Amino acid sequence: MTATPPPPALPEHIHWMRHALTLAHRAATEFDEIPVGAVLISPEGTLLGEGWNYNITSHDPSAHAEIMALRAAGHQLRNHRMPGCTLYVTLEPCLMCAMAIIHARIAHLIYAAADPKTGACGSTFDILNDPRHNHHVHVYGGLLAEEASRRLTNYFRTKRGQPPLPQ
Repeated sequence: MTATPPPPALPEHIHWMRHALTLAHRAATEFDEIPVGAVLISPEGTLLGEGWNYNITSHDPSAHAEIMALRAAGHQLRNHRMPGCTLYVTLEPCLMCAMAIIHARIAHLIYAAADPKTGACGSTFDILNDPRHNHHVHVYGGLLAEEASRRLTNYFRTKRGQPPLPQ
């Protein structure tokens, strides 16, 4: 698998990942969903779409944070293609979300925590770097990874009746 380097810790990267982390918090606290958040940003730096995991509440297995953000952006842009855009997500995308990223022609993916079980962007699978695709995404992992990982771990610890890990 390909190692994904962390992106440069530029203020805009930190800002948008923090926004995604806020959405992840909302998923867990308001909807009791797995805390994953995503935001799609235009090449000019404006928010085009945002989402959080909503698959349990909506009874929709495709309602992952990335898909929700892409859907919102597609409606705003009135287009299914989003060239030049950057997707920030708090957990490495799965295969379904990775393929949606390719089909949307997203230019950059920046994720926080790696997913060693179902990650499709370098951890378990490396679908975005498959040379058979006619579109390639620049992938960066690890931005605010500790915070995102702790949020996920504490969500599942709480579900199992265990105390959360200390900050």
